Amino acid sequence: MHTGTPVTVLGLGLMGGALAGAFLRAGHPTTVWNRTTAKADDLVARGAALAGSPAAAIAAAPLVVVCVSDYDAVADVLDGPLDGRVVVNLTSGTPSRARALAEVVARRGGGYLDGGIMAVPEAVGTAEAVLAYSGPRALYDAHASALGSLGTGRHLGDDPGLAATHEMATVVLMWGMLNGFLNGAAILGTAGVSASAYLPIAQTAIGTVAGWLPGYARQADDGVYPAHDGTIDTHLAAMTHVVEESGSLGVNAELPRLARALAERAAAAGHGASGYAALVEQFRRP
Repeated sequence: MHTGTPVTVLGLGLMGGALAGAFLRAGHPTTVWNRTTAKADDLVARGAALAGSPAAAIAAAPLVVVCVSDYDAVADVLDGPLDGRVVVNLTSGTPSRARALAEVVARRGGGYLDGGIMAVPEAVGTAEAVLAYSGPRALYDAHASALGSLGTGRHLGDDPGLAATHEMATVVLMWGMLNGFLNGAAILGTAGVSASAYLPIAQTAIGTVAGWLPGYARQADDGVYPAHDGTIDTHLAAMTHVVEESGSLGVNAELPRLARALAERAAAAGHGASGYAALVEQFRRP
């Protein structure tokens, strides 16, 4: 029995389908639309209503969740009046496009929240799925209960671009961690050590480094970089060893070379005796 706030989901890819399924499980009357209608078959069998057009889907519910391929696709499906509708855009994009879309939605009579999903589709609908939202707090509060059907929600601020900015920062963090692991696996592979054998040590190292982040965050905010865990000059020596040995082992050295170049610039700027967090100043520059 569906008794919750009616919702519409536009876009039924892997993530969009997971969002619609989570709303259905939580008891929300759910209308769906997708360019390829066959993707809605399972959801319709579970109680969703299939709309014949984006406009019909938007008219069916006050809360409209969009999860499509890109912002051009978002513009296509939202092409029409949005009077009284709250659009929650969970499509990945840039902060500037999120802010521009918020203005378009407002001109068409709607409210706008931008969001990012920090979870795989299988986790959507559980507390482990974290969804970050930005836009007017009053809009978020009004629909927090329905959005809670998707996972644990976090409101980041009234600026619609904040969710996309956080997403950019988070994927950079993800790529850095994953590239570091894969680079390390390539190095160990030259000694006949498998990536699986490396895994326990890598996980321990990641946990150790994660424990440094609160201190690094304070240093980055304060602009003061004590060398609690080694100076940049000390790191530079280690980076040089990794670059040179990577060459002799025949593995790619681009990642350690980049780390060394950033550290060399920090040292040249007077931070050779500073802690590693001083590198934030290099990342703040174009």
